[in-house]
Amino acid sequence: MNSLQLFLPCAAGVGEYLADEVHHLTGLTGQDLLTGRGGVVVNASWRDAMRLNLYSRLAQRVLVQLSHTPYRSEADLYEAASNVAWEIWFTTKQTFKIEITAQHSPLKSLNFAALKIKDAVVDRFRAKRGERPSVETQWPDARIYAHLTREHLTLYIDTSGEPLFKRGWRTDKGDAPLKETLAAAMIAASGWDATVPLYDPCCGSGTIPIEAAQIACGIAPGLHRRFGFEKLLPFQNHVWQGLIEEARDHEHEPTAPIFGSDVAFRMVDFAERNAERAGVSGVIEFRGGDALTEMIAKNVTTLVSERLGRESRLLTRQGRR
Repeated sequence: MNSLQLFLPCAAGVGEYLADEVHHLTGLTGQDLLTGRGGVVVNASWRDAMRLNLYSRLAQRVLVQLSHTPYRSEADLYEAASNVAWEIWFTTKQTFKIEITAQHSPLKSLNFAALKIKDAVVDRFRAKRGERPSVETQWPDARIYAHLTREHLTLYIDTSGEPLFKRGWRTDKGDAPLKETLAAAMIAASGWDATVPLYDPCCGSGTIPIEAAQIACGIAPGLHRRFGFEKLLPFQNHVWQGLIEEARDHEHEPTAPIFGSDVAFRMVDFAERNAERAGVSGVIEFRGGDALTEMIAKNVTTLVSERLGRESRLLTRQGRR
């Protein structure tokens, strides 16, 4: 497990920022860290996979690539999946699910393609263990991802479980919540380096200020959630607990003040409760009201104050004459 090829999918346009983040977290460069279509490819260890789940703010998932083979028909998919050693990742007592995506695939039915891959998985377990695992579509122990291009099938085992934008702290949210990974991407694209104040005038349920506050405090985004790798066979709890303690040791006082406001006072309440669950309630100053109105009022007050000051100084000079 010390030589794995990982794929970290991300939103369009975020690849370069994600590559920088992975380099910062792992120190990897060159051929061990490549920006590809829709994400970043990393040659790393199992420990790195856990660490990236814990720390990455930009990746959507951390997938381990297990197979990359050409195909022409569903029979080729079955053969490719049959050749993967699924038994080193999960047991017959656990459940699994096949997730399949495609880009320009010539196959007519993705559902049938997924069925053939599922058949290959259970048939291999029967041959190796004498029994098969069950399929669970809602909360599987293991998630297998299959991606089809025009000519190739790539098979992955997922180490994240729930997508990484689900940090585990946002219970209160509005009608159109911003994903945490996208909020982190916006912060990265802004060039903010956690040394100057950050203000979000339309903070909603607080996603951007909370992400910024965690960055300013050195808080790992995955500290408040569980991960799929905890149910996989390579998982070692003592290694994981070491990573958790290391992350907590790196937390510190905020390096910059964070502010957020929203015209809807209900959303400000949501943001404050979310910030408390995220461990940054004392770091962010939230307030309700129209940010534009407050800015105008502040500017008018400043202008009036400056004018009165000038007039007072003028009258003082005239009185001296």
